[in-house]
Order: sequence, then C-alpha cells, then structure tokens
Amino acid sequence: MKKENGSFALKLCVAICLALFASNSVSQACTTKVGAVLPTSVDWGRPIAETAQFVVEQVNESGGVSGCKIEMILRDTQVDPKVGVDAAKALVDLDGVQLLLGAVSSGVSMPILTSVSVPSKVMQMSCCSSSTAFSKLAEDGKTKGLWYRTFATTGVQSAVGAKVAKDRGFKTVAILYKNDDWGQDLNRLITRDFGALGIKVTSAVAINDGQPSYKAEVTNALSGNPEALYLGLYPNEGTAAVREWLSLGGTQNMIMANSLKSEDFRENVGLQYLDNAFGTDTASPRVASADEFVKLYKNHFGKEPSGPGLANSYDATMIALLAMEAAGKGATGDQIASQVSRVTDPEGTPITADAAGFKAARTILAEGGNVMYQGATGNVRFDKNGDVSAPAVVWKFTDTGTKEIEYLSLTEVDEFIASMN
Repeated sequence: MKKENGSFALKLCVAICLALFASNSVSQACTTKVGAVLPTSVDWGRPIAETAQFVVEQVNESGGVSGCKIEMILRDTQVDPKVGVDAAKALVDLDGVQLLLGAVSSGVSMPILTSVSVPSKVMQMSCCSSSTAFSKLAEDGKTKGLWYRTFATTGVQSAVGAKVAKDRGFKTVAILYKNDDWGQDLNRLITRDFGALGIKVTSAVAINDGQPSYKAEVTNALSGNPEALYLGLYPNEGTAAVREWLSLGGTQNMIMANSLKSEDFRENVGLQYLDNAFGTDTASPRVASADEFVKLYKNHFGKEPSGPGLANSYDATMIALLAMEAAGKGATGDQIASQVSRVTDPEGTPITADAAGFKAARTILAEGGNVMYQGATGNVRFDKNGDVSAPAVVWKFTDTGTKEIEYLSLTEVDEFIASMN
C-alpha cells in the first residue's frame, strides 16, 4: 500500500511539473504587440522612444500584461504627417495593434488620430502633443474616448512664454512659428497672451520646414524692429531660421518653446548666441514619485532625463499598459481606453511607477479594485477630454545641457493664466 501511495505521489508530482512547464511555455510564447509612432530620426525623439521601451522592459520583468510579453513595434514618424499616418496604418492593419503610443508633434498626432485611431477603434496615448485642437475634438465627441495625452496643452507653455517676456521687460516681440497644427495653435495662444500683458506682437510669421532659405520670412519678422523673438519651431527649421535671424542683425533676446530643448539646436546655433535665450516647458511636480523616476532613469541610462517629454513618455507608456492589464487579454482599443480611469483613480490603491508597482497593480485589478498611479509627472489625472494639467519651468542652455531658471507650481501656473483672463 505504501508503495502504491509513493507511486501515486510521484505521478502527481510529474503531472504538476509538466503542467507548470506547459503553462510557462505558453506564457513565454504569448506576445501582445503595441505600436509606437515616434520621431527616432531626430536627436530629441530617440530618448522619448527609448524611455517607452524601458517601461515595456519593466512590465515584461513583472510578468507582462495578462500573462503575455509585450512587444513594442517602433516606427519612425520623421515628424512628418504623411510618414506618421503610413506608419500608424501599418501598425494597425499589418501588426494588428490595439494601442498606439505617440506621436510627438500635434501635426502628426492629429491625422493619425482622425484617419487611423478613431476609424479603427484603436486607443492612442501621446506623451508630447499639446495642441488645444485635441480638446475641441474631444468636446465634440470626435475622439470617441480613444485619445489621451500626458503632456499639458499648449496653453501652459504659451502663458509661461508670455510671463518670460513680461518679467524681462520686453515691450515688442516677433514670432516665428511652425506652420502645422501645433505651431498655428501656439501662435494663436501666445499672440493672445502677449496682448493680455500689453506686449505688442510686431509680426507673426509661419515657417515651413524643408525650405532652402528662410531669409524672406526672417526679414519680415525683423521689419518691426522687435526687442525679442519668440520661437515656436522644431530644431531643424529652428536652427536655419535663427541663423538667418542673427546674420541679419536680429536680437539675441529669444524665448523658446520646449521643442527647441535640443543638443543639436544648441550646438548648431552656438551657445555663445543663446545667452539671452530662455526656454519654457511643462514640468514634473516636486513630489517623491517624480524624484524616484529620475533615480530609476539615471540608474538605467546613466544620465539625467534632461530631454523634452521623457517623464511624459514614461507615464504615457506605463498608464497605457496598466489600462491594457485592466482590460484583460485580447482587449480591443476602446476596451483598453475605458480602463484608464481605473488605473488613475484618485481613490484607488497607490502604486509605484516601476516593475514592482505594475505587479502589485495586476493583483489589485484582478480582484476588482482600482489603483492610483504615481508616476514621473506625479499622480496623473485626466479630464473628460483626456487632458492633464502640469507645473512649468523656465530654462536656459548650458555647456552640457540645460538648467532650470524658474519653477512654477500647478497652482502658480493656474493663477497666472487666470490673471491674464
């Protein structure tokens, strides 16, 4: 009898081991694809994509999403709307993704959203698109609840840019802006905010990328003899336009949108010409979770997260994958989007923004609970349009990167915007 019991125990043990092996084999073979449409061909775009991949690696370390490994398929948008749309279509139609991370430029994110994401019912989470046109689209019900972004709207940078001009006593400013959805929106808002502070806009000139020369546009901007220049441009056309501006005798008093927080821009223009150039950007709140992100980033990449959109990229990717976990295996894009509120619930169980936090969230969500994500940009809260608010900073270029000149809390940002209105 004892021999039979021993034989049964051995068989049971073997059966369990085989079952576990089979389970592990299925888990290893199970892969869920997500798409990323990001500008990896530009110097400031690559770190944004690398940050998103870093999140994917942590999630896979924690056990993946719904037991499956996440594979992020990355396609370069080249900051070009047509290239971006083609990339997004390939990810949705060929790779079958239900989640798109990106894009960066509003001028690229918008056509992807309207011509790919919404028609295909795919969730789109952007780290870095700020145009207020998305808010209007959501208010009109045209995003179908599929659009979220972890970057504050253009209104924050516009207000802070106007504040920089006021604090430095500029009375007249010319504007050079990129001729796309983002640049047009920024120009409209910054013109309004300058006016609210009694600062005269001498000219506002649109810049199209890819031109051999911007002499005509710069000459137009110089015609009013402005005390300062506001730049709502990306590094490529920004470098060419600023070189023209300086060669024609334009002032070195410049105010820059965060899109110019680029090593290539600094090096190609020359730091000696940027001593009176002040940049603006949204910022992470001064909270513990933001500090933890910096430590995590430095430990992984060996340097500070000083480029634009890195904290936002981290949070966008982590929140999107948490929502995918909450939605369950095989979830569609609209099902994933519907779970964002469960993973950013102010009344939910707090979780950290790392592999351990994702693992803890998996258990809580499986038991029917909600979690409060505490990330690189703080406790992220989306409004009904998928928008967030944020603190802001004023920065300057240095020999090795950038340095913060001024920090404005979310309350200070909101109060300053209210004072203009």
